[in-house]
Amino acid sequence: MDAKAGARERFASAEPGLIALSHRIHAFPELGFEEERAAQWLCETMADAGFTVDRGVCGMPTAFIARAGSGPLHLAICAEYDCLPGIGHACGHNVIAALGAGAAMAIAKVADEAGLTISLFGTPAEELCNGGGKILLLEGGAFAGIHAAMMVHPAPIDMAAPTMIAAAMFDVHYTGKEAHASAFPELGINAADALTVAQTSIGLLRQHIRDSDRIHGIVTKGGEAANIVPAHTAARYMVRAQTLGLLDDLLPRVHRCLEAGAIATGCTYEIVGGDKPYAEMRHDRAIASLYRRNAIALGRSFVDPDPTEPHRGGAPRVIGAGSTDMGNVSLKVPAIHPLIGINSIPAVNHQPEFTARCATPDADRAIADGAIAMAWTAIDIAGDEALRKRLMSDG
Repeated sequence: MDAKAGARERFASAEPGLIALSHRIHAFPELGFEEERAAQWLCETMADAGFTVDRGVCGMPTAFIARAGSGPLHLAICAEYDCLPGIGHACGHNVIAALGAGAAMAIAKVADEAGLTISLFGTPAEELCNGGGKILLLEGGAFAGIHAAMMVHPAPIDMAAPTMIAAAMFDVHYTGKEAHASAFPELGINAADALTVAQTSIGLLRQHIRDSDRIHGIVTKGGEAANIVPAHTAARYMVRAQTLGLLDDLLPRVHRCLEAGAIATGCTYEIVGGDKPYAEMRHDRAIASLYRRNAIALGRSFVDPDPTEPHRGGAPRVIGAGSTDMGNVSLKVPAIHPLIGINSIPAVNHQPEFTARCATPDADRAIADGAIAMAWTAIDIAGDEALRKRLMSDG
């Protein structure tokens, strides 16, 4: 039996349990850094599969690393398992978790023979978009010695190298002074007005930013009562740009809009967060091409071209522009973050309808196809002398 057949056989033996795991995580959604059940279930799954499991890594109780094999080429599979507030697994992290576990198990079957070590990284809090789990793992040295990293993310369609842009998320707090809103309004300093001025300024700024930039947010505190001049308001904003460099250019402009609200009303203000932004995703083109080829062999079809093909002119087709802390990994380690379709159209990520699609036969098929495609990609990397040499020399 060749290595790819062996990997597929290993996944097949684990598939029913992995699908059950995906559905269990889906049924019990947990927010970032609170994924106690999901992390526990994943650690138990990997330990039962013969992996050595290190829990609570880098000071995060819900982060873990599960390792198997002893080859010189060390590959990492990243698993995510946090949910979104209010709408659960509307980004399909239950699928990512089960898919990643399955890929690691399948690779482990042939790891020593192929000269591989495989680690499944449990990475909490990807949805926070500031200081997510992968960033803290990078800062803690967990990726030291890793030669390449992979993960696969559910979406409406398959893409081998989707655009993922840099992003920062932060809170802004305004402080004014309470007063009776009818009897003594002149004695108040209205923090809600400060937020209104800031929002208006950001709306006007949008006329003068790149079409690839994004600024969006929500009011998290609007005041206490209609008859009290609001003394305390807050909002949470996300600012995105194609690269960290462009994000650094855009953020001060947004901050000045927030300052304008304070100046106009006489409030004080504070910006909290945004200090650990997500980087743009730099897909390793050779690895992404291998993944694409293996996924096609499993019956998948892609809307984007092979990443190794020369650009033929015209604007590249871009579908969506999300952000991920896998981008930060990709700046340090050769990495890929392909999308795998779950037949969700018209539902798309971050909609309740997408949540429902992430525990269906189509999502279950994505677990199988994505896991096997990643396992086969790992085997191809190990067998490609030039690629293997490049990865190990980079590491």
